[in-house]
Amino acid sequence: MSLLEHPTAQALLADAEVSPAAVAGCRYRLESFLQRYLPRFYRVEQQELARVVLQGKLSNLQRKTAEPIAYQAGRPRKPVQHFVGAGCWDDERVLAELRRHVAEEMADPDAVLVLDPSAFPKWGADSCGVARQWCGRLGKIDNCQVGVFLAYVSVVGQTLVDRQLYLPGEWAQDTERRQATHVPPAVTFQESWRIGLDLLDRSARELPFGWVAGDDEFGRCAEFRAQLRLRRRRYVLDVPCNTSLRDLGEAPSAGRRRPPWRRADEWTQLQPRRRWRKVRLGAGSKGPKVVWAVEVWVQTKDPDGRVGPRERLVVIRTVDQEPRVWYTLSNAPAEVPLAKVVEVHSRRHGAEELFGAGKGEVGLGQYEVRSWVGWHHHMTLSLLALWFLQREKRQFGGENPGPHGAAVAGGVQPVVAAAAAECG
Repeated sequence: MSLLEHPTAQALLADAEVSPAAVAGCRYRLESFLQRYLPRFYRVEQQELARVVLQGKLSNLQRKTAEPIAYQAGRPRKPVQHFVGAGCWDDERVLAELRRHVAEEMADPDAVLVLDPSAFPKWGADSCGVARQWCGRLGKIDNCQVGVFLAYVSVVGQTLVDRQLYLPGEWAQDTERRQATHVPPAVTFQESWRIGLDLLDRSARELPFGWVAGDDEFGRCAEFRAQLRLRRRRYVLDVPCNTSLRDLGEAPSAGRRRPPWRRADEWTQLQPRRRWRKVRLGAGSKGPKVVWAVEVWVQTKDPDGRVGPRERLVVIRTVDQEPRVWYTLSNAPAEVPLAKVVEVHSRRHGAEELFGAGKGEVGLGQYEVRSWVGWHHHMTLSLLALWFLQREKRQFGGENPGPHGAAVAGGVQPVVAAAAAECG
């Protein structure tokens, strides 16, 4: 039996077939989708170029930068490059409309807003914000740009709804480089968690949600958690395994008034098997479907030695032979079941799926712009294309398993590519 005759290969080939009706329907939906957003671009020529770029991002081009998009559409290269890299249109108007659209179609008062940084490797030193910093894609410190992104993950669906470029301190203080890359005067150095707060505050005006989640870059910051409490936002945030904490339910040792301080991983190793609970996650959850979890009320100590308020430590462990472990802090009250906190944490994996789709399907990481404006223009257009793709994914019934069980966009991308070509 040849590889193409294998039942799995036959199923995938059948799934990839694109009917004329599917192309026509997608073409109509793409044009209808564009009509909502084109008025957010100021001039008619900008609206035409926005259509060209979005169709290119949804096409089957191998590289979705301005030049190949322009050539595919039969247009001169420079106007498309200028539109993306330096066009005078307002990103925030476009993204505000995207969030209103998301609220109309996926509103969920129990949704999770997920903060997640993403790095984009860069060879040169001239792109705005590029520096030697942690790059998760490469797994090391290297030359890259870092963006902070916000995802909306609800029971209905998920998509990225905001972004901002992280500007390192050396860039923020360098007048020459700021001018060369057109960094606005109002932009100053902000830690990632402060950028995250700004993104949350912006989206909170337009999107209903019940929780905030994020990785340990955000959770480790005591001030970030404090700001969320001031805003009355419930959170489930990862923290490092070496987070210093004390178990408020533990009896103090002889001669001491309070329980001892321990690392989170040390505390976890001391817990007997009977304290762990098996949690089965629902069909809408992302990542592992069955995990073990243990919880306790704790106080933590920040790097300056200040003791924080009462918080809920939830440790989550997969059932794999080599289990993966997450240490999380939450301010969810005691009446919120442990299973609910674990389920909220599982939604954080939705952001990882969105980055995979964004970088693999709409060219999120494929750009040649160097300025502050160009980076935000590119990301805004990519988020818009991703939102259309997520809507089509729901239209076609969600995900289908790939040959190794990996989630792929099923029949969506071939249909979108065909429709985009027809629209062009």
